[in-house]
Amino acid sequence: MGALPALSVVSGAPRPSAALVRSTALELAILTCHAVLYPTGMTQERRPPPVVPPPAPGEPGAAEHRIPVLLLHGFIDNRSVFVLLRRSLRRHGWRHVTSLNHSLLTRDIRTTAAALGRYVEELCVRTGAPRIDVVGHSLGGLVARYYVQRLGGDARVRRLVTLGTPHGGTLVAPLMSVHPLVRQMRPDSDVIAELTAPAPDCRTRFVSFWSDLDQIMVPVETARLDHPDLVTRNIRVSGVGHLALPVHWAVTAGIRQALASWDEADGTLGAVSVA
Repeated sequence: MGALPALSVVSGAPRPSAALVRSTALELAILTCHAVLYPTGMTQERRPPPVVPPPAPGEPGAAEHRIPVLLLHGFIDNRSVFVLLRRSLRRHGWRHVTSLNHSLLTRDIRTTAAALGRYVEELCVRTGAPRIDVVGHSLGGLVARYYVQRLGGDARVRRLVTLGTPHGGTLVAPLMSVHPLVRQMRPDSDVIAELTAPAPDCRTRFVSFWSDLDQIMVPVETARLDHPDLVTRNIRVSGVGHLALPVHWAVTAGIRQALASWDEADGTLGAVSVA
């Protein structure tokens, strides 16, 4: 099934030059705050004890139950980037929200995706949930997509929400291609080629947030997920940069709606309005 129409997240954006100035200022402010928080997220999150299994379909409380959400950060980052998103999800009824750090020594998306698969299996056992939702920022979204699409992760991941993820590969900062992970995020990489291959019967539903002012995604449309075999929704964000995607209040509201409103039974996504 093809991608559904894109939806603009923030309406009435100022003229491009002013929007870029405002977005850049916000990015710098977020970067400064994140640098302060970064040390707090360098270690892996402490794994909580098992929670009460979710109610079975038809039992009291089943309709209101929120399945576990796993958060995956981007390149050279850690779980501290999700402080605000985690708080927002828990405040709105998600009882089990967890994060997984990639190693700073990570050099291969495939290896990282396999490690993600092992963690997801453990998470499902610990929570009693047969499937989970995943939110991935930048590289985190690409790792999760590889797991879902190439390693059978669609059996465990119900919804995958990506934020500024280079689904088509990004051309930013050619000099950074010295790092093998960056090379795998180039449009001509083997990983991107694998992800464009057929993926029949994929059970995961995808929501991709992409920003018109994301200076890490070159071109910006590369963060759209367009694949003939995947059920996707691309949501355009106006006036928000790459670093702001996991923390901006409007995008956070959109993530909550995307996780809560998709009726898996008929494969449709309700309207996501975060304007």
